[in-house]
Amino acid sequence: MKVNKNYANLKESYLFATIGKKVREYTAANPDKSVIRMGIGDVTRPLAPAVIGAMQKAVSEMGVAETFRGYGDDYGYDFLRTAISDYYNKKGAEISSAEVFVSDGAKSDVANILDIFASGNTVLVPDPVYPVYVDTNIMAGNKIVYASGNIENNFLPMPDENVQADIIYICSPNNPTGAVYSAEQLKKWVDYATAQNAVILYDSAYEAFICEDLPTSIFQIEGAKNCAIEFGSLSKSAGFTGTRCAYTIVPTELERDGMNLHKLWSRRQNTKYNQLPYIIQRGAEAALLPEGLAQSKTDIDYYMQNAKTISDAISELGIWFSGGKNAPYVWLKCPNNLKSWDFFDLLLEKANVVGTPGAGFGSQGEGFLRLSAFANHENTVLAMKRVKDILG
Repeated sequence: MKVNKNYANLKESYLFATIGKKVREYTAANPDKSVIRMGIGDVTRPLAPAVIGAMQKAVSEMGVAETFRGYGDDYGYDFLRTAISDYYNKKGAEISSAEVFVSDGAKSDVANILDIFASGNTVLVPDPVYPVYVDTNIMAGNKIVYASGNIENNFLPMPDENVQADIIYICSPNNPTGAVYSAEQLKKWVDYATAQNAVILYDSAYEAFICEDLPTSIFQIEGAKNCAIEFGSLSKSAGFTGTRCAYTIVPTELERDGMNLHKLWSRRQNTKYNQLPYIIQRGAEAALLPEGLAQSKTDIDYYMQNAKTISDAISELGIWFSGGKNAPYVWLKCPNNLKSWDFFDLLLEKANVVGTPGAGFGSQGEGFLRLSAFANHENTVLAMKRVKDILG
């Protein structure tokens, strides 16, 4: 019997598990301290009334024989797949419902999509990067190369034609940096992928936070349907972090190595996934209809006001940062040339504020820290006051 020894190449602890351990140890030793968590990007606003209403109605349906539902459709109920495709079509990204696959989370799909690709591919990921991109490719035995983000390129690395890649990860708005690609920049990535015969894995989990005239989907870019797969989520946009609902869009025309990737993902999901409950899918549908979108927009505005509070405080301190305008994260340079974990410890111990050390997102993240805008207003204001008190 053999095991997957690629797991031995992973770092011992997942980033957020390490943060959780540090915070638990500190609070246990200092029970009188009020710690404000602005590290993990979990939402704090409740589900929208339209979502709750739809889910309650669905619960009632499940209690009546005539409307009871058992196993769901393999790729998601048609009503939800249609709502997702309509959402995309309204913003100029032409997607058919047949190209939509419903799931329980973008994190799951970003990892599971590797099932349809052979092991040993060269995978290009941005640095800093969401750790799941890196860890899952290490598990799969792929070769990883990095596109370095930094202050000079505003943490928006661009393709290098001298670098060969088979799979390309793009996250826009970016987690952790909050940076967002323009249409012109994404077109360069699409052209690069096409020339390389590569596939872009595009994570749009934070697209609903974009308020400027910037792309919210890779499929708004000409040529993308021949080289890209997109992952979307209701976790942040509609507060589904605990409810769980996401989707993956695989164009029907997308082919590589003589195989149709839409058919491969269909087959994978048929075999390994058993779909979300009917009740959740009805709630997700409601979140994407006009009433639900309007109610979720109120919560998005709430979080973005928090982001402005954070951005304003960091600006007053004269610290360089990105994000906070089209994304719910503020990515700041650690003052006084502190290392990421040293600044994390300083904020935790002196300000009782939890951030996310940039070093946990890759080598280019060293010397930076991410603050999340998903706390409530009162805690965000208090946290920034504490930060200014110790740094001002």
